[in-house]
Amino acid sequence: MTETFSATAWERNLPVFEAICTMPFVEALADGSLSLDRFRHFIIQDSHYLIAFARALALAAAKADDPAGIVQFSRAAHDAVVVERSLHDDYFIRFGISREDFTDTPLSPVCDHYVNFLVAKAHAEPYPVVLATVLPCFWIYAEVGRDILARAVRPNPYDAWIDTYAGEEFHEVVRAAIEATDRAALKAAPETLAAMHAAYARASQLEWMFWDSAWRLAQWPVG
Repeated sequence: MTETFSATAWERNLPVFEAICTMPFVEALADGSLSLDRFRHFIIQDSHYLIAFARALALAAAKADDPAGIVQFSRAAHDAVVVERSLHDDYFIRFGISREDFTDTPLSPVCDHYVNFLVAKAHAEPYPVVLATVLPCFWIYAEVGRDILARAVRPNPYDAWIDTYAGEEFHEVVRAAIEATDRAALKAAPETLAAMHAAYARASQLEWMFWDSAWRLAQWPVG
């Protein structure tokens, strides 16, 4: 039996996922020692990111080759804005982050790079490549969530974040995204399949960079 796109992509990029699981930000999130300033940086940048992620998902829906894909990724775009942002809004209140804090904080260098990568791919590339581009955000978050849950210190100030991304509801969405990507890959020409793997690999690297950026409280070096 031919290996699926998702199985191949996961195996090729497994070192990136393993690096994420052992990086300082994730270790501190799991044991509850993550500093407030680092989590604030992360949640503000992630809220900026989700807006672009929703745009990419909406473009995936527009390019979908069947009605089910239109519905699936339109709903995913909705959830990225409404459902996941509700989690962020809860943390904004809990940790004293005002709307002004959010709107006045520019995208960090890594967040800016990532959102431009997402939206550019979503505009310029065919449907299968768009799916491969957005898949790591779904899949890596889900697996990191479960990895953290398995070793998390409880109670944890970040319990709500852990429970959201380790939860079965989110994993159902992830499984559906994997299945849609695999279906698209089955019909893809060899050059499209190669572009899918390249997009998946780059998005995975950007996931690592996003976590690392929050740990370093990264800002623009000049300006």
